[in-house]
Amino acid sequence: PAFAAPLRRQRLMFIRGSFDIEMAADIKKAAASDHIDDTLDYKSLSKAVIDFVEKSEFQLVETLAEKVAELIIHDFNVPWLKLTLNKKGALRHADDVGIIIERGSKPQ
Repeated sequence: PAFAAPLRRQRLMFIRGSFDIEMAADIKKAAASDHIDDTLDYKSLSKAVIDFVEKSEFQLVETLAEKVAELIIHDFNVPWLKLTLNKKGALRHADDVGIIIERGSKPQ
């Protein structure tokens, strides 16, 4: 995109739900160079999360959310994230249910 903000949001769908991921990233180098190699690789991040989720066998959404957050923070050098995991159709009479976690240190 032509405009990049320090907090980026990525939505990933999986069979029984979806992730909404807000991430902090230092974009100064990318903004100065205007080069894709200097920014967070969202395509690789999305592929890594999808691959991880497809191979996972966790019983709880809480465990899945924690492990996905760990993957993003450690493998993609993300200092802070807010991850929302929604499960559509998990409860009758509710559009969806889910959890929200924040991990890491949010830059000032």
